Amino acid sequence: MSQEPDKIETIIELDVPPGQSPVRLDVYITDKTANATRSKVQRGIKDGNVDVNGETVTKVSTPVQPGDHIVCRVMRPPPIEVVPEDIPLDVVYEDDTLLVVNKPAGMVVHPAYGHRSGTLINALLHHVGAGPLAADDVEDSDDDDVGLATATAGPRFDGDPTIRPGLVHRLDKDTTGLMVVAKTDIAAAHLGQQFAERTIERRYLALVWGGLDGPGRVEGWLGRSPRDRKKMSVRPEGEGKWAATTYEPVESFAHTALVRFKLETGRTHQIRVHAASVGHPVFGDTTYGGDRIVYGSAEGSRKAFVRNLFSRLGPRQALHAATLGFVHPDTGDVHSFEAPLPDDMAWVVGRLRGVEPG
Repeated sequence: MSQEPDKIETIIELDVPPGQSPVRLDVYITDKTANATRSKVQRGIKDGNVDVNGETVTKVSTPVQPGDHIVCRVMRPPPIEVVPEDIPLDVVYEDDTLLVVNKPAGMVVHPAYGHRSGTLINALLHHVGAGPLAADDVEDSDDDDVGLATATAGPRFDGDPTIRPGLVHRLDKDTTGLMVVAKTDIAAAHLGQQFAERTIERRYLALVWGGLDGPGRVEGWLGRSPRDRKKMSVRPEGEGKWAATTYEPVESFAHTALVRFKLETGRTHQIRVHAASVGHPVFGDTTYGGDRIVYGSAEGSRKAFVRNLFSRLGPRQALHAATLGFVHPDTGDVHSFEAPLPDDMAWVVGRLRGVEPG
């Protein structure tokens, strides 16, 4: 079994902006630092690893003030080097500018501390014939050197361990479906603008709990859950980022439904959070309550039936990025792609159609 590399000290500096509302030091650092948990931040503060305006602070509830300069000393693994790996890819389309892939379930999109190999980026580097890539390499390389866009591939903030050559959007590890990858910096900028302007066509198919009467729309503010930083939640107005999702039922069963979702925005876990917020969590979603029987009997043979469906999913949420459309950065032509339901979701839908028809 491979071991995590020895950790090294990393310095993270945070400048509190004007207008910052009163907040505890541990809460502020947790919110502004990637891969941080509140318990670890609190331990670091108590151990004397945090300075505010040049003085060590050990009280976690110390209020943060506008203009404060915060320095955190954090022990982290060394920076990630992404190594090309011969991992099969389902390439739906490819030219000299971009490619479209159909991502399988269980594949992480880019390396991070907990996933240094086996990611889509590892597979893409091998696919385009690139060599190993580290953060320092990204700064000194261009798209011709790598074969993937590098202009925005490096760390996005102090302490960010990830390298993202070619990425202009992401899918969750256990969500399947279509992703577009930029080979050139010009393509990455053009596609990124389309995402920012919300002109990208993105439609997902999901199996959700409960029946839907017809089309609908969910909108509101999404942000980190104050109870669990790994989860997103619907927040009060002005907290987090505004998000909107439309949906329409495709096929209804006795206690579940196959639904088509369209993203108006692209927030972390957006469909999963919005579906759960209106009482229809995505089937099999262990994070947002879809991995239990929400509608219908939870006893006897039905309990065993649903457990068998969960088992077939792996487990994962039954969510699939089925449609992707965009304007090609070079030609200006509109490209649209469709990916059929993956085998596990198709099998589950088939079983529901036969055993619990609408």
